[in-house]
Amino acid sequence: MKIGITCYPSEGGSGVVATELGKELAKRGHEIHFITSSLPVRLRGFEKNIFFHEVRPENYPVFHYPPYSLSLAAKMVEVAKAYDLDILHTHYAIPHAASAYLAKQMLGENNLKTVTTLHGTDITLVGQAPSFHSVTKFSIDESDCITSVSEWLKEETVRLFKPNKPIRVIPNFVDVETFQPRDISDHRQQFAAPDEKILLHISNFRPVKNLSTLIKVFHQVSRKLPSRLLLVGDGPERVPVQNLVKKLDLASRVTFLGNQEYIEDILPFADAFLLPSLHESFGLVALEAMAVGIPVISTNVGGPREVVVDGESGFLRDPMDVEGMVEALLQILTEPALATAMGKAGILRARELFHIDRIVPQYLDAYDSCGCS
Repeated sequence: MKIGITCYPSEGGSGVVATELGKELAKRGHEIHFITSSLPVRLRGFEKNIFFHEVRPENYPVFHYPPYSLSLAAKMVEVAKAYDLDILHTHYAIPHAASAYLAKQMLGENNLKTVTTLHGTDITLVGQAPSFHSVTKFSIDESDCITSVSEWLKEETVRLFKPNKPIRVIPNFVDVETFQPRDISDHRQQFAAPDEKILLHISNFRPVKNLSTLIKVFHQVSRKLPSRLLLVGDGPERVPVQNLVKKLDLASRVTFLGNQEYIEDILPFADAFLLPSLHESFGLVALEAMAVGIPVISTNVGGPREVVVDGESGFLRDPMDVEGMVEALLQILTEPALATAMGKAGILRARELFHIDRIVPQYLDAYDSCGCS
């Protein structure tokens, strides 16, 4: 098949999943065309059967903002015609699914099919904005096939938008050849002394990631146990978090690493991974931490309940339960046997349920179900 993939090309989970899916489909002989505003972050170097088409919004003085969604639709049409695409697979409903609908209408009698994968905030935050609700529902309803990354997100989509067709749940996946335990003892010293524990958080630093609570949790843990906190990512909450770190006199114990592409090289440093979001549609980075053998402390709101087994591969806690997260972390950090058991359980669960070879065929089945192949 010839498949066009559109996603946000940044470090967020939707872009990562879309890129890794495209790479795996290309390995299986399908022709993949990424139609995005810039090169996807996980697209590293030349890949056979993969092509990149940059969307460049036209800027004209009469426009207050460059009309990206229109430029995207035009580029979709251009690529679909030039390469005779079978599918446009959009990740994140707004504006990608809307642009795909417009592109399909412009192509007329062309047999191009559209698939939309819902990732989370496109439904729970962006799609719920009054100005976007109707166009989000329309874009979902007009897709030939809809998938979501968790049962929780499917239920939220049905509740909020009442789509006119079934939603197929296809969970996120992990490449266990890339994300696996490794010996980092020679490099760990650059972040912490031998007697210090390392806690890790990775996100796009948006309000939903609940970083202020994370800092409060670390503040309490660091008073009871020698420890360091590594923060990977960037976004609107970075400055407020930096201010809170200074206010709590934690600047010498918290390291801001900014955006990092090769997080598989950073995860092994951690003794525990923290994801206290107000809600998560899935929690891809928690799955990647599990695959590396790192115990996870995650929110119990949303998709992580389908990923992390409470008390087995980590702990699930209410996002505002500071004391509960502190207690769970201290258990992991002071009981080596528990930490080892949780790490092994996480690896096993990642390999058995979320292995890339288990999930990619589900997307191929979804393409078949809507006549895409």
